[in-house]
Amino acid sequence: MQPNPGPSELTFTEAARRKQIVTAAIETIAELGYGRASFARIAKRAGLSSPGLISYHFAGKDDLIEQVVAEVYAVGGAVVRPRADAAATAMETLRGYIEGSIAFYDTHRSHMKALVQILLGHPEARGRWFDEPNAAELDGLEGLLARGQRDGEFREFPPRTVAVIIRQLLSGALQHLLTEPDLDLAGYTRELVAVCEHAVRATHDKET
Repeated sequence: MQPNPGPSELTFTEAARRKQIVTAAIETIAELGYGRASFARIAKRAGLSSPGLISYHFAGKDDLIEQVVAEVYAVGGAVVRPRADAAATAMETLRGYIEGSIAFYDTHRSHMKALVQILLGHPEARGRWFDEPNAAELDGLEGLLARGQRDGEFREFPPRTVAVIIRQLLSGALQHLLTEPDLDLAGYTRELVAVCEHAVRATHDKET
């Protein structure tokens, strides 16, 4: 059996072990930061007998970090997407996206702390692992806003610009949440949704 098998070649046991290591890496990076998250510390948290077991499953730290980032985005999508997919209108979809995003930040704080630490600690992190999924998310939000305009729900505005603003507001919510653990999250979410809805709503719908 060869080390570092590709995803399609993994046995059930190997896939479970990789998942175990990725989870331990997320928790270690969130707690200690990217620079201090050594294979030895990750192995200890994962309950592995040797750091060498990580090297069997991952080609190196960058390979592991790539999987960590992919896992966080995948989990985030699994939390947010059902809220948006269940919506009937563009406004409801936007609301579900905002509420789902903040709910994900809240329930997966270690995941989000790990992402922040990777961005701060790895000089090539943004270009290698973040730009593509972030661009895809922004494209989807832009498309949603354009759909709301076509359907007459949203006023006229540059969809890309407003998509960037909404993403920046969510980034601010994440920073606020991570620095203020006792934040009134329900109230914060409610007001952020209200601000965004008011900003995009078509004039004829303001009183509804």
